Amino acid sequence: MTAEQVARSAREASNLLQTVTSAQKSAVLRRIKQVLEERREDIIAANRSDKEAAQKEVEAGHLSGSLFKRLDIEGAGGEKFATLLQGVDDVDRIPDPIGQVTMARRLDDGLDLYRVVCPVGVCLVIFEARPEVVVNIACLAIKSGNAAILKGGKEANQTNNALAAAIQHAIATTPVQEGQTPFPERAVQVVSTRDEINSLLDMDRYVDIVIPRGSNSLVRHIQNNTRIPVLGHADGICSTYLDTSADLHKAIHTVVDAKTHYPAACNSTETLLVNNTVLESVFVPVAAALLKAGVRIHADSRSLKAIESAGIAKDPSIAAQVFAATDKDFGHEFTDLDIAVRVVDSLDEAIDHINSHGSKHTDAIITEDRASAEWFMRRVDAAGVYWNASTRFADGFRYGFGAEIGVSTNKTHARGPAGLEGLTIYKYYLFGNGQGAVDYGVGEGKHNFLHEDIPLDNVRDKFVL
Repeated sequence: MTAEQVARSAREASNLLQTVTSAQKSAVLRRIKQVLEERREDIIAANRSDKEAAQKEVEAGHLSGSLFKRLDIEGAGGEKFATLLQGVDDVDRIPDPIGQVTMARRLDDGLDLYRVVCPVGVCLVIFEARPEVVVNIACLAIKSGNAAILKGGKEANQTNNALAAAIQHAIATTPVQEGQTPFPERAVQVVSTRDEINSLLDMDRYVDIVIPRGSNSLVRHIQNNTRIPVLGHADGICSTYLDTSADLHKAIHTVVDAKTHYPAACNSTETLLVNNTVLESVFVPVAAALLKAGVRIHADSRSLKAIESAGIAKDPSIAAQVFAATDKDFGHEFTDLDIAVRVVDSLDEAIDHINSHGSKHTDAIITEDRASAEWFMRRVDAAGVYWNASTRFADGFRYGFGAEIGVSTNKTHARGPAGLEGLTIYKYYLFGNGQGAVDYGVGEGKHNFLHEDIPLDNVRDKFVL
């Protein structure tokens, strides 16, 4: 199929999905999980082939180590694949958002207005590595009544194709009950070439939203080359700030977790800001814990001096992990076991640094002072602001969204880890009785609007299929 044929068939599938019932969606999701389980060995074999080829690219310097780490779909003892299957169940359990009434208003007697949740339509999702995205997005699209066009990176081509084939087979083989609209088989499609993507980015007639997940360069390219709305983020430059009253145990645990739990992730902390009053009491033990965990510290002059004075890097192998920070280290996404450290003299200076160098993703403060925490959370311009918690919590699964379509730093439609709500929008339903706009206004025979809110409990689920 050509790119235009893919887009046209996705639009047709999107139109059909408007009348698919919640029960049908659930049946398709259950069938997807079943087929994935049946094809587990074939999918893992495809993933191992991708990883073998990718390892050679890493050794040749053509592929980054962080990107390679994102390829694995198996995990130790099959843990990641089990999590993938669990994610399908999690999406299935989420209440169907489509048809929910979020506003009801009586404009006049016999003239009622409802704001109703509906699908966005056709979603083009472009991602690098992380082949599990195929399943996550497909399931979220199905649950929210959207058609999805997926394009994964060539480094995971075999895995992506195996997962997509399983999903498409599941859709095609889900039984249809009498009287139901058949579930459109083109609800989930996969494209494989860059030329197809370039063509699809021009098809705002058919595609409603583009969701890029990958490198800064990928996202920037898409943002600069389409008229279609883009949901996502280019950078994951997250910061953690150690305030004057930071608790030592909390500081060590949260900072080490935020940096080492999954350093290639976009919610990994890349910058550690330290109030000068806790350089010795809190920062030095935190730095020691980071060094022990294998983290390379890019320290500004004051934090470097504190490390040297404390003697925590006397061992030559540990000393090799400490560097003098450069200006480019701040505002840089390492996606590896590296962290930039800067000492600040006040809470406001920390906030200013984040707002100047951050990417509006997720930032955290470690403090026992509630007033400082609330000031930080109000003033930091980010999709997520945390108090005494690791930035690694910025994730749709951890938020209870079942899975996520990505993390958005946008200020419209969806922000932060976006689950089903990121794939929904709304429309207004107006129920009248032959009224015209001319009937309302000032003058003889004109009506006044009532504008009375109707209790949502009286209309909730009114339009759910």
